[in-house]
Amino acid sequence: MTDRKGVSPAQQAAIAQTETWGAHNYLPLPVVIDSGEGAWLTDIDGNRYLDFLSAYSAVNFGHGNPVLTQAAIDQLAKVTITSRAVFSAPYGPFVKALAELCGKDMVLPMNTGVEAVESGIKLARKWGYETKGVEERHANIIVMANNFHGRTTTVISFSNDETARRNFGPFTPGFRTVPYGDVTAIADEIDDNTVAVLVEPIQGEAGVVVPPKSFLPALRELCTERNVLMIADEIQSGLGRTGKTFACEHSGVVPDLYLLGKALGGGILPVSAVVGNRDILGLLHPGQHGSTFGGNPLASAVGLAAVELLKTGELQQRSSELGEHLHKRLRTLIGNGVDAVRGKGLWAGVDIDPYLGTARSICYKLLSRGVIAKDTHEKTIRLAPPLVITEAELDQAIDALVDALAEARAEKG
Repeated sequence: MTDRKGVSPAQQAAIAQTETWGAHNYLPLPVVIDSGEGAWLTDIDGNRYLDFLSAYSAVNFGHGNPVLTQAAIDQLAKVTITSRAVFSAPYGPFVKALAELCGKDMVLPMNTGVEAVESGIKLARKWGYETKGVEERHANIIVMANNFHGRTTTVISFSNDETARRNFGPFTPGFRTVPYGDVTAIADEIDDNTVAVLVEPIQGEAGVVVPPKSFLPALRELCTERNVLMIADEIQSGLGRTGKTFACEHSGVVPDLYLLGKALGGGILPVSAVVGNRDILGLLHPGQHGSTFGGNPLASAVGLAAVELLKTGELQQRSSELGEHLHKRLRTLIGNGVDAVRGKGLWAGVDIDPYLGTARSICYKLLSRGVIAKDTHEKTIRLAPPLVITEAELDQAIDALVDALAEARAEKG
């Protein structure tokens, strides 16, 4: 149950209703949000909080972004869903714009990020059987230790997270796990039946883990040499979060398939996609894959507006410049309540000194200071504010972290 200490009666009632009637698949912070604007959230009592979670990067463009909201309103007044049984006006412009943003030929729109991952797995296997010549039902895909690609049955089949796996088997075969960032280990696992390597350019759920600089270029070279697809899960790291449109750009690398989601829906609705060239996505034929809601008119209209915002490069530049400020300030905390800081752009993993408590305990202290952040793996706080945040707002949140750490030290005497 959620700790309700210091929470108003109105919020206690709302939390109790959620916990009584909703499945307990999350452990939320004890705050009930009513509205949001830009980098701010407001609870049902009128208290305001800086959002340093951004719904795991789904709100890169900020809450209530006027351009995205207007695109949704305009499309709501027309038609929201037709299914792909017919053509819709916003679909073509959306997939064209997204393909061009990625420098690829084709787009397969889906809804949630994990659907993009599942679709990427299917495409890699199909390519392996029909193009590479792998014997049917023998394809394997190499994945990284401590990965996070979602929680469907197939995806948790290659997860290290026992919380996500326990009592959900039997699991899907066909995956081989290697240490993240270790190209030699990947090379050793590749055989004639390997169809793809699935990788997060930066591991988010693992604690915003950045691989060695040589890793992605070496992986790209290896995949090309061994005729294996490189699939980049940019669902959290992509679309401006790290200071580039895609995190792969920091290494000068272009994968065979991009997996996109979260911010692609503008923080308004679920939109995801697999983006690649015709030699892979062109292998799909009618009836082999689909989605009732994937690429629906409302999703396409909002997705197109999100892509248009990214085309200017303004948000990527903000993320890069403000990210330098964020990381510079965070690094000053190392040795003073913080053990390590990782990340790129407006994305940081902050390891809390275990002596002061868990990362979640610090998140509670941040909440009381008007900042919403999320812990992962007990010791790490992930910081990921909307890319529209100002430097002053950034400093306000970091100051709150400084105060929270000071309070934790004082409690230890």
